[in-house]
Amino acid sequence: MEPLKVALLGCGSVGSEVARLLTTQAAELAQRVGRPLELTGIVVRDPRVDRGPGIDPALFTTDATALIKDADLVVEVIGGIEPARTLILDAMAGGASVVTANKALLAEDGPTLYEAAARNGVDLYYEAAVAGAIPLVRPISESLAGDRVRRVLGIVNGTTNFVLDKMDAAGLDFADAVAQAQALGYAEADPTADVEGFDAAAKAAILASLAFHTRVRLDDVHREGITGVTAADVASARAMGAVVKLLAICERTVAADGSEGVSVRVHPAMVPLAHPLAGVREAFNAVFIEAEAAGELMFYGRGAGGRPTSSAVLGDLITAARNRVNGSRGPGESAYADLPVRSMGEVVTRYHISLDVDDKPGVLAAVAKVIAAQGVSIETVRQQRFPDDAEHRTSLVVVTHSATDAALAATVSALAELDVVAAVVGVMRVEGEN
Repeated sequence: MEPLKVALLGCGSVGSEVARLLTTQAAELAQRVGRPLELTGIVVRDPRVDRGPGIDPALFTTDATALIKDADLVVEVIGGIEPARTLILDAMAGGASVVTANKALLAEDGPTLYEAAARNGVDLYYEAAVAGAIPLVRPISESLAGDRVRRVLGIVNGTTNFVLDKMDAAGLDFADAVAQAQALGYAEADPTADVEGFDAAAKAAILASLAFHTRVRLDDVHREGITGVTAADVASARAMGAVVKLLAICERTVAADGSEGVSVRVHPAMVPLAHPLAGVREAFNAVFIEAEAAGELMFYGRGAGGRPTSSAVLGDLITAARNRVNGSRGPGESAYADLPVRSMGEVVTRYHISLDVDDKPGVLAAVAKVIAAQGVSIETVRQQRFPDDAEHRTSLVVVTHSATDAALAATVSALAELDVVAAVVGVMRVEGEN
C-alpha cells in the first residue's frame, strides 16, 4: 500500500514526541489507518540541534514550502500566527489535511482556516489546541451535536492552576508560586501568556465557538489574569469554604426580551469546595459542561506537556488519515447560530467584596444601603476586628447575590466613596453553585 506522506512543522516538546510516536509505532498506526504513515520531513529552525533519540536527523529541513508541497497530511506545532497561518493555507491549497495545536491562530482567525479547508475539500483538526490530552473538541462538536450546551466552565491552563494551588495548599505568595512552576517546567521564563490569561482566553474562544455554533474571536473574550490574586484573597476564599481558580466561562444567555446571546470570559473566581472543579489540583485541567439533555459532564486530565499533547495530535492525525483513505471528510465549521457576544457588564455573577471599615455603630447599615441602591442584595456578611487596632478598624466581607457585573462594579465604586470605608481591600467574583 502506498503510504500517506506526513509533513511535521515544528519539533519542540510536542513535535518531537509526535515524530517519535510516528516512528516507533509505525506498524500499529498503519493498521489503524489502513495505510502506512510516512514522516517525510520535519521543519526546524536549526537542523544542527540534537532533538534526542528516536528522531532521524536526516528528516530535518528549514524549507517548509517544499516539504508541504507533496504532503497528504500536515501537522503544525510551531505556534504563533505567522508563518503558521500561511503554511497551513498553502498546505490546504495543495490538498493536504491539517492537524494543528495552534490555539492562538484558531482564536484569532479560525474562520479563515475553516473556509480554506472547505474550499479545498480537506480536513482541519485541532483537539490538542484546547486542553492537551483531554478530549474536548470532538465530544462537543460530535458527541453533543444533538444536544444544546448551556454552559462550559473550565480550568484550561495548568500553569495558573498550579500557582493558585500552591498559594492555597502551601501558603506561597504569587511570586514564589510562579518561581516553583518555572523550576518544574510548568511555566515559561516569561509566564505572561499564562498568568495574564491570554492562553486561557484563546481556549475559551475556541470552546465557545464550538459549544454555541457561533464565531467567537479572542477579542470577544473578557480577560483578567491572576497577577492581582493575593494571599489575603486565598485566605478569604478558604474562610468561606472555597478556593480560587482561573476559570474560562462560556455561557448561553437570554436577555429580557427573550433574545439569546453568548458571554465568554476568563478571570479568577472563588469556587465553592462542593463544586467538582474545586478539587482540581497541581497543573491539571478540567472542563465542566452543562447540556440540556446530557446534564452535567466533566472532562479531566493533563492539559499540557509534550507527551499528553502528542496523544491528541496523533488522535487527530489518525482520524484525518482514515478520512483520506475512505474518501470522506470530518465535520467543518458550525457557525449557523451566529449569536451576539454579550459584554462583560451584562454577565450575571456574584461578588466577594472585602472592605476595611470604621469599627463603629451604623457602618453595616450604611454599607447595606449603598449596595441596595445599586439593585444588589447581600447573601452573607462576615466581620472581623483587627487585633490591637489603634485606629478602630474592622474587616467587613460581603458576598452578594447574583446580579449583572455592571451593577456589581458600580456597587464597588459607590462603596469606595463611603466615609466609613477606609479601603476596598479586594474584589473577586464567585462562580459555581453554593
